[in-house]
Amino acid sequence: MSDDFYRIKRLPPYVIAEVNDMRAAARAGGEDIIDLGMGNPDLPPPPHVIEKLIEVARKPDAHGYSQSKGIPGLRRAQANYYARRFGVELNPETEVVVTMGSKEGLASLATAITAPGDVVLAPNPSYPIHTFGFIIAGATIRAVPTTPDEAYFESLERAMAFTVPRPSVLVVNYPSNPTAETVDLAFYERLVAWARDNAVWIVSDLAYSELYFDGKPTPSILQVAGAKDIAVEFTSLSKTYSMAGWRMGFAVGNPTLIAAMTRVKSYLDYGAFTPIQAAACAALNGPQDIVETNRALYHKRRDVLVESFARAGWDIPSPRASMFAWAPLPPALAHLGSLEFSKQLLTNAQVAVAPGVGYGENGEGFVRIAMVENEQRLRQAARNVKRYLQSMGVNTPAQATR
Repeated sequence: MSDDFYRIKRLPPYVIAEVNDMRAAARAGGEDIIDLGMGNPDLPPPPHVIEKLIEVARKPDAHGYSQSKGIPGLRRAQANYYARRFGVELNPETEVVVTMGSKEGLASLATAITAPGDVVLAPNPSYPIHTFGFIIAGATIRAVPTTPDEAYFESLERAMAFTVPRPSVLVVNYPSNPTAETVDLAFYERLVAWARDNAVWIVSDLAYSELYFDGKPTPSILQVAGAKDIAVEFTSLSKTYSMAGWRMGFAVGNPTLIAAMTRVKSYLDYGAFTPIQAAACAALNGPQDIVETNRALYHKRRDVLVESFARAGWDIPSPRASMFAWAPLPPALAHLGSLEFSKQLLTNAQVAVAPGVGYGENGEGFVRIAMVENEQRLRQAARNVKRYLQSMGVNTPAQATR
């Protein structure tokens, strides 16, 4: 039995898979499901990126093994991105490594730096790889909040005072998946000072660096003086350029962590397909209008989602960044729990969302809604939700005014 294997026994059932299986079955049965569950961009990559992929793929010598750490031109392109976007200087040889998406990169880093029994501080709720990458590597997880307030730093101090062995790694993810919370540079300055004082590595996931709203760009932890002494940061082309299936990401920052990760990767893979890496160069070095266009599109979707769902009787806080809304269950249905509510929403409203409990126990009471359908479909989802809420006896705004 596979459940007998050590690492498999450490992995709980993947809660979100239950809803995914129901969604697949409903679609197979001919139902029109509005899928707001998975953060899978519905937009195409820029045309010049696709053209570069085709151009390089036609070259006879482009189909052999590539470099595990990424071709030099791509590492330089990522260093240039950090210089122009954040004012951060990176050495492409020692401080940049290409990953097969940030998810693979996080798992490779966890494998490289974790010993069985190590304690890792990770947010709860969190994107699953932030915890399970380290759990698979043998670590024990101690949860910290996601909300970047005073209670966050108090939880860090408690963890250092009362955990044996002392935590050695802290994972941060802002803009947060799933909560969409954001931080400013002052937060990172305080965090870097804390990590240096406590000899803790920081692993920052900045996958949603370019999906910010209301004119407030997201900072990088590496903008803080001295951050490279203790931090490594992950970014991805998946959301910024709508290249999720291309699996192109990066880790940058502390040379010791980058070297460890690069060495592990050299044993595990031969790097991404060279034409994909060349096309990724085109994305980073070429016209950047697609970034602003996508940001504006997700901004409009956010506004449509929040406004139309509020009219349907479900108040959802407006996210300040990312492609997700972190939605508390309608109060009248909170007793269902996030998993049962998600199942009922799929069955009765033909709308798929991700149950919050799938991101950790502190995600209970919420669902994650991905803004990966167009405005018309979001409004249709709101109409379906309104019908479902009314069938459950929940007063919607139209009913309340009768």
